[in-house]
Amino acid sequence: MKITSIDIFLVTIGQPSVPGSPWNPVVVRINTDEGISGYGEVGLCYGDTKEAPFGMCRDFAKLIIGMDASNIEAIWARLHNTFWGLGGGPVIYGAMSAIDIALWDIKGKALNTPVYNLLGGKTNTKLRAYASQIQFDWGPKAKVLTQPEEYGEACLKAKEDGYDCVKVDPLCFNKEGKYKGWPCNGILQQEQLRIAHDRVEAVRKAGGDDMDIIIEVHSLTDANSAVQLGHMLEEFNIFYYEEPTMPMNVENMAEIARRVKIPLASGERIYTRWGYRPFLEKHALHVIQPDLGNCGGLTEGKKICDMARTYDISVQTHICGGPQATAAALQLETVIPNFLIHEHHQAALLPENIETGIYDYQPVNGYFTVSDRPGIGQELSQKAMDTAIKVTVK
Repeated sequence: MKITSIDIFLVTIGQPSVPGSPWNPVVVRINTDEGISGYGEVGLCYGDTKEAPFGMCRDFAKLIIGMDASNIEAIWARLHNTFWGLGGGPVIYGAMSAIDIALWDIKGKALNTPVYNLLGGKTNTKLRAYASQIQFDWGPKAKVLTQPEEYGEACLKAKEDGYDCVKVDPLCFNKEGKYKGWPCNGILQQEQLRIAHDRVEAVRKAGGDDMDIIIEVHSLTDANSAVQLGHMLEEFNIFYYEEPTMPMNVENMAEIARRVKIPLASGERIYTRWGYRPFLEKHALHVIQPDLGNCGGLTEGKKICDMARTYDISVQTHICGGPQATAAALQLETVIPNFLIHEHHQAALLPENIETGIYDYQPVNGYFTVSDRPGIGQELSQKAMDTAIKVTVK
């Protein structure tokens, strides 16, 4: 089953959770001589990336035309063994990941079975989910929240939808509602600590004692301010503490892990087994969050999760993308024994994003069941393809 062409789509009809922030999923469609096509998404639709992953997918597509689409490991190795593949980074690994996911989609469709059956079958039949990023509110419209009572109201909306876990970043908006509107490294000011405390307190009161709360700070803090914030939030029995510092220095993460009595999580900016290895060996993380759209795809994601299990580390795959990203993550999460919880982002509730896929996967009462459709169980909608910027490599 030879690869005959690869289409790369820069999707333009999506909508970001943060007003004014770019939102451009890049999706590849790999086509074969047997008429079977597979879809995979790059995990870089946010964060001011657009043309780089689009171009990288095009460059890598040229290297695999004519290869056997069923030889997924060989194709992964072919791309990894390029000069820059051996150095890595989100753009390189993002393109590799999208291609890898599309190949698994092809294999599942060729064998008329979901990808999870090819990865070992179901371990988890129901997947607990959490409402992610409620500082953008919760529902079909996103907005910036500043007041503590607004954070409590967003938590109540998620609770009414059946969630018993939410995630919130209490620092990403300053009191005027500006994103990254104040410095969060070094030592936090008392006003910042008070505002963050009051926002989280409102979430705890609205959710009640049985609501699990994940704190996310998007690496805005460093080792000093993360410890300072963590100590203040310990009273709220936090489920885990995500990206308390950037993952460029494993020793800093390990220091936070030693000093704060909250489990630490990170992973959306950590790539491949080689990237995760020092965090596991230093016991710097308690929950890993590989994004299948940039960690190396399903091939590498499964290996990362299996490696983490030997260190008693749980997995919450990171998902902040289009419907293709959600579908791929569900396929892996239903397989791995160390699955913890599924991230359901506020962006996944926005109609503009939902319509980029042909299926709408949403949890029911806070739980997902995984589709039995062949492959990853999702494809780009015709509207998304018709309105996208597109190149085809043959």
